[in-house]
Order: sequence, then C-alpha cells, then structure tokens
Amino acid sequence: MAGTKCAVQNGDELVKVVVELGRAMGLEADEQYRCGRRLWGAVRRIDVVLTHGTTRKALGIECKAQLVSGSVEEKIPATIQDIAAWPIPGLLVFAGAGFSANMKNYLVSTGKAVEFDDLRPWLRLFFGLPKEAASHTQLALDLSQGRLPPRKSDSHLQRQPRAKVRP
Repeated sequence: MAGTKCAVQNGDELVKVVVELGRAMGLEADEQYRCGRRLWGAVRRIDVVLTHGTTRKALGIECKAQLVSGSVEEKIPATIQDIAAWPIPGLLVFAGAGFSANMKNYLVSTGKAVEFDDLRPWLRLFFGLPKEAASHTQLALDLSQGRLPPRKSDSHLQRQPRAKVRP
C-alpha cells in the first residue's frame, strides 16, 4: 500500500492488517505459526506466514508497531537475528511514528525489514505476482466493502464502420 499510511495501535493490529493484505493479494495466511524455539528457549511463533497457493513459496513475517519512542528499538537487532534462524525466508514489517529515523534506516539497510506502507510491492516481487494483482485486489476489496468499481466505457464493443470497397 505504497503511498498510504498504516494507522495501527499495536503489533496485534499490524498482524491483522498484514494478514488481510496477504489474503487480498491471493496468498494463504497463518497467524502465530509455531516453529521451534528461540535462542533463549522460548517457543518461537512467527507472527504471520504467507504462502503462495501454487508455488508453495512461503515467507515469515514478524510485525512490530510503535506509536511513541520506547524499548522496541532495543529489541530489534535480536529480532533480525532470530529471523535468520527461521526455516523459511523472513521479513520484519514495522509501522508507527515511534521508530526513530536512525532505526528505520537501520532496518531497511538489513534487507530483512520493510515499512508496512511498502509491503505490497515487496510481496509482489517476492512471490512473483503480476502487477495486475493490485487492480484485482482493489476490486475485491471494493466489492467486499459494497463499493462498485467505476464503469468502463462500452465504446470498445461498438461496431466499427466498414470501409467502402470499390468494384
């Protein structure tokens, strides 16, 4: 959703929004997927796992939201390290005004993090989805919310006059 702002209040809401986006793009989505243990022994749960229905290519996503500056920035390097230990490729998706400019720059520089507003094109590239998927996705979202898409002109259906042929 490049060019839009994600207004979430916490990480749980960000998880829900990422799941909705993945499903709207035609991907399967699982939340809180359990897979092994973390470095310190705690059960590892990946916030979101998106899977392409045909290729079965999967991506794990860790979601971090922060509205005001705080301690989440101190935990980010450990999160990036933990993602490297996952059995599938992983990505950290972040949102919120609480991330400092330095932290945003660090996250993007790792190649393992993306701001939510840039997630849709990132997923399109990762899963090899056609660019048209966005218009189909928007159509599905519009229809699910009771909005009808604008009508296209029917002019392409009109019969074109034939050229006169001389005998």
